[in-house]
Amino acid sequence: MPDPALSRRSFLGAAGASLAAGPSSQAADKPAPTAGRKTNFILFMPDELRADALSCYGNPVCRTPNLDRLAASGTRFANCHVQYPVCGASRCSLLTGWPASVRGHRSLYYFLRPDEPNLFRYLKQNGYDVFWYGKNDALASESFASSVTEWNYFPWEDAEPHPPAPAASHPSPDTAVRSFLYPEGGDPRHTADYRNVSAAMRILDREPSDRPFCIFLPLSSPHPPYSAPRGYHDLYEASSMAPLRPAGLPNKPDYQAAIRRAYGIENLPESTFRKIRAVYLGMVSYTDWMLGRLLEALESSRHAADTAVFVFSDHGDWAGDYGLVEKWPSALDSVLTHVPLIARIPGGTPGQTAGDFVELYDVMATCLELAGVRAQHTHFARSLMPQLHGRPGDADRAAFAEGGYNIYEPQCFEPPMPPSALYAPKSRLQLEHPETISRCAMIHTREYKLVLRPAGQSELYDCLRDPGEIHNRYGEPALASVQHELERRLAIWYLTTTGIAPFDKDPRAAPAFEPTPSFDSAH
Repeated sequence: MPDPALSRRSFLGAAGASLAAGPSSQAADKPAPTAGRKTNFILFMPDELRADALSCYGNPVCRTPNLDRLAASGTRFANCHVQYPVCGASRCSLLTGWPASVRGHRSLYYFLRPDEPNLFRYLKQNGYDVFWYGKNDALASESFASSVTEWNYFPWEDAEPHPPAPAASHPSPDTAVRSFLYPEGGDPRHTADYRNVSAAMRILDREPSDRPFCIFLPLSSPHPPYSAPRGYHDLYEASSMAPLRPAGLPNKPDYQAAIRRAYGIENLPESTFRKIRAVYLGMVSYTDWMLGRLLEALESSRHAADTAVFVFSDHGDWAGDYGLVEKWPSALDSVLTHVPLIARIPGGTPGQTAGDFVELYDVMATCLELAGVRAQHTHFARSLMPQLHGRPGDADRAAFAEGGYNIYEPQCFEPPMPPSALYAPKSRLQLEHPETISRCAMIHTREYKLVLRPAGQSELYDCLRDPGEIHNRYGEPALASVQHELERRLAIWYLTTTGIAPFDKDPRAAPAFEPTPSFDSAH
């Protein structure tokens, strides 16, 4: 195997050679943090982690002791929602503080380009080393040089692959049952995720540096396929799962039934969906174990007192609810938009639970304030520093999200895939029935939630009486005034978040120039 230091994709250069030197030879003698030192950051982002899967968010079965411990030493945000239910668009919003509609970041094929701002570029331009270990789905390739110091320390090819799905889960293309339920994985220490976490641990144990750092860990677990490493795959019994949200509910969007048909899962027994949920929770516990290893490394390092830790996800996962698996771009169910957000900062107030609504892209504004960096672009994220110091947030704040694509945007849709590909049914459904993936927008308050779909079934839920979002009450006369008020607030939100202008100004006077002769004057 080649030397990992030679295979790293790095912009360290000669000036950063000490950063790649590996573990410190004096790790046992950790000096105290430098007075006045800038805050370091660890951003730990599991993929597709819904909030209610965590013990500290009320799950009665799943064991997440390390997440619970982090919440006890920091702040748990009880009501954090993402801006979009698919990874690419959600991550673009996270890094910019922009709703997806600001620059049309709605797909898996349009990421942040060099002319667009992002959190990591701000940090790097202000003296930070930015280490990125894990998947991308956020930056265009030409944006990495100005935003990231090093990424993909341990690439995917070093990890054990997922075992092939059994015939009962993934048979022939024409009759595929795409439940995404796979067999047990291998050694917990031989996954790409753990190798990326190990790379972060090496940074924590490196030789001292005058430069602050940001470590970004966009992991894969608990993203489907539903398969956990050995010791976690069968950690929970399917019979111990709480009742799932049922399939086939009235007044639900048409794409739900269409997905079940396309994936061939409409006739799967309840026991299969409960097994999916059990394995998903095993993946969550595995993710918690990796976080625990990382926190141990941080606490034994010289960086424990000056490093802020944020844990969050880009979106959730159905994991069997409504008879569905994974997620869908135009689905805005709370199990997809409601994600955990736990933060511990130097000098913060421990043991806080912030109950007000916040949005995932608030992480950007909070990190910039902690770093002492002022954003040079218009954004809509809010700093969470008040809540992190035990003060109340905005009790009247609503969360907003968007989803879906416009039918006239073919570049957004999943491309055609070979019939044997795991996501072939999804691709085919989107291309053959684009109405199942139409644009939509959500406003979520403490009492009610509205999902507006101009080209499909809209949704309205009484969140206090129906937290599982079982009874869609859109169009009911009894809630007409509520619906009207939510539609008004959604319209105001669009009016105030679209058409952003850059900070700089063009002069109104045209420069002196020699006009180019017209064709007529020249002839």
